[in-house]
Amino acid sequence: MISKNSTVGVIGGGSWATALVKILTNNVDTVHWWMRNKDSVEFLKQYQRNPRYLSSVKFDADRISVTTDLQSVIDKSEILVMVHPSAFLFDLFKDSPDDLLKGKIIFTSIKGIVPEVHSIPARYFHKKFNIPYDNIGMISGPCHAEEVAMEKLSYLTIACPDEEKSEVIAKLLTCRYIKASTSDDLFGTEMCAVLKNIYAIAAGICNGLGYGDNFQALLISNAIREAERFIDAVSPTHRDVKSSAYLGDLLVTAYSQFSRNRNFGSMVGKGYSVRSAQIEMNMVAEGYYAIESIVEINKRYNVKIPIIDATYRICYEKVAPFIEMEILTDKLN
Repeated sequence: MISKNSTVGVIGGGSWATALVKILTNNVDTVHWWMRNKDSVEFLKQYQRNPRYLSSVKFDADRISVTTDLQSVIDKSEILVMVHPSAFLFDLFKDSPDDLLKGKIIFTSIKGIVPEVHSIPARYFHKKFNIPYDNIGMISGPCHAEEVAMEKLSYLTIACPDEEKSEVIAKLLTCRYIKASTSDDLFGTEMCAVLKNIYAIAAGICNGLGYGDNFQALLISNAIREAERFIDAVSPTHRDVKSSAYLGDLLVTAYSQFSRNRNFGSMVGKGYSVRSAQIEMNMVAEGYYAIESIVEINKRYNVKIPIIDATYRICYEKVAPFIEMEILTDKLN
């Protein structure tokens, strides 16, 4: 049984991990925080700031315990919040024993897919470590790390098959500038978090090509319907995709200036190669890695996903963006 007094660890050192640690320190006595980068850990210990991400945020030194020792954080935490990029999650745990996370409650806030196994993080942790789905949840919603750093009002959705666990996490994340609601749709919430990054890349490509707001609105209205078709095929259950965990998350990722996936797509639309765009950003656009996996998964379901297919051909088959998007315009309505 977990409670508001349970110990919490955060796995990841990027902007969203930093934002979640900031939120959690409002309600948790000490957040155990794992980061891979040794220099960042030493900087945090000395100056209470993450030098690489959201450096404007200053932490209370008594509220965080930061280390590069992954095992130490796991051992000290009853609840683990996974925020390590999905593209590198497999490598992080590939040599770990199957019982590494035995008895732990896992909440992911990884809005991507594990490319080596074409799996959403919840399914990966279930298969890799034999964790019951009742002990796995997802933290999602239209919530950019940069706005959390500025303490702008934001909303999160906490999804878990076990309602009591999602309620506890929601309370741990609720503060003056964060409101949190709960859901039992773990798979739909996590899959939509994957898809919205791909659609944000498509929106960015269109922006880079010079398409205007009118077309962008059409693109995103088609995207949420496409996402609904795909999610319903993969996880058949009733869900309202107009709620913030689905449509809201898609909208902010497709339109926001802070969206790394949109910015990545915009550079591709302007003529950057995928590799050049990745180097220029110096951040992980998880949607890029998700595209290939979603196309592979869809071979089992044969859902019509023209926006994802077009984005795949641009990013992986190197079809000229203006050609592929011109073709796509005839498939939307």
